[in-house]
Amino acid sequence: MAQSDKVKLYGFNNLTKSLSFNIYDICYANTSEQRQAYIDYIDEAYNAERLTQILTGVADIIGATVLNVAREDYDPQGASVTLLIAEHDEESDQETYVRAPASPGPLPESVAAHLDKSHVTVHTYPESHPYRGVSTFRADIDVATCGVISPLKALNYLIHSFDSDIVTMDYRVRGFTRDVEGRKHFIDHEINSIQNYLSADTLDHYHTIDVNVLQENIFHTKMLLKDWDIDDYLFGESSADLDEDHKETIRQQLHREMMEIFYGRNLSLEQTV
Repeated sequence: MAQSDKVKLYGFNNLTKSLSFNIYDICYANTSEQRQAYIDYIDEAYNAERLTQILTGVADIIGATVLNVAREDYDPQGASVTLLIAEHDEESDQETYVRAPASPGPLPESVAAHLDKSHVTVHTYPESHPYRGVSTFRADIDVATCGVISPLKALNYLIHSFDSDIVTMDYRVRGFTRDVEGRKHFIDHEINSIQNYLSADTLDHYHTIDVNVLQENIFHTKMLLKDWDIDDYLFGESSADLDEDHKETIRQQLHREMMEIFYGRNLSLEQTV
């Protein structure tokens, strides 16, 4: 990269970058026993200990040091984990950042980082309702960093850490930092969509739409799984035990649930066909 693409900052990088996820997993659990078994399964699969491991992996990927961990498993269901993270480049009080080109995958490895007062959090919300026999699991994840490193570096790792039918993502760069000439910089990397940083296999598996406010450095992407097999969504029973009419009814119920979550509104059955 040309020398002209490097910017010498006055002090450290003050830009705050935050990446927020809503990740949804859908399941068909028809009886009260099946619904409770699904909730129990989710609470075990994504308990506070497992979530701590996932978030610690995020810290490793973005090059942060974990300063503090607060975690809790809730009664009757759900869990929360918060990591306070930090990293400081002790070699210099002035940073040089490089404007990274927009490309799939994580940000470059060769970056300095100031991550003081940064955090990674996750909260889970398993729920069920007897209507339609559909249960859902939602995980809300926030990764906030202060400095050159972007939480986008952990984007694909987080998506692959959960069984994700629908993913809603928000990325925002806030504040500004100054170079040695006093000029303000409101962003330090090129981006026009979160999709720039999604891996090829993720883009192949999901329908994606963007709602971006580029002039405000606000980026919003929603993803909906393209192809799915009903057997992966039945909890406590097999499709081999169901007749074709029943299987089609279940498919419609699951599809409607996914579409309503994806579009953020209740839909009629005709609107989801």
